[in-house]
Amino acid sequence: MKAVIFDMDGVIVDSQPLHFRVEKELLKELGVDITKKEVDSFVGVTEYQMWKTIKEKYNITPSVDEMIKMKLERFLENLDEIPMVENFKEFLLTLHEQSYPVALASSNNKIAIEAIAEKFDLKDYIKVFVSADDVKRGKPDPEIFLTAAEKLGIPPASCLVIEDARNGVKAAKAAGMRCIGLKNLNSGNQDLSEADLVIGNFNELNLDIIKGLFK
Repeated sequence: MKAVIFDMDGVIVDSQPLHFRVEKELLKELGVDITKKEVDSFVGVTEYQMWKTIKEKYNITPSVDEMIKMKLERFLENLDEIPMVENFKEFLLTLHEQSYPVALASSNNKIAIEAIAEKFDLKDYIKVFVSADDVKRGKPDPEIFLTAAEKLGIPPASCLVIEDARNGVKAAKAAGMRCIGLKNLNSGNQDLSEADLVIGNFNELNLDIIKGLFK
């Protein structure tokens, strides 16, 4: 292993409950009552993909871009509600102490990622940030992880991805990377079976376990 690439929502920060709440509130105002199960199916995909699918399914009046803007405003207004995922920071510090380069590759947009990075002081530890705005195709397409590897200057086969979503695990494996699935109950019942290893908490990880995945 030469580098680690983290997803953001559900891996670095426990933001899925806030995503669900603001999406549900917004859609209710637009006359749509969406279920948690349906929202969970969009975990890991870009905001554009999600809102485009919802707009077409429910024939909603506002444009996709308008809905993304409305959702983002509400999300940023409630940023204080979001906690960091348990034991993530300790694991990040371990990587930092061992001089492993780290990237964040998220299906969220650049503005939300910037806000999270600032709130949790991530820029001292994370070298590369890749958002949905930087790629043409969202997860499960591997483009976002391949872009992160390219920016890090590390071959994909030497990268480890940590993901909480089925779409993200699929993208990591399609990129030719090792992948650890983080079982986050707030991300819904995600199928992480394609991951090389599945954990429930960052305290289950150490560098020896990770290096073992690359043997």
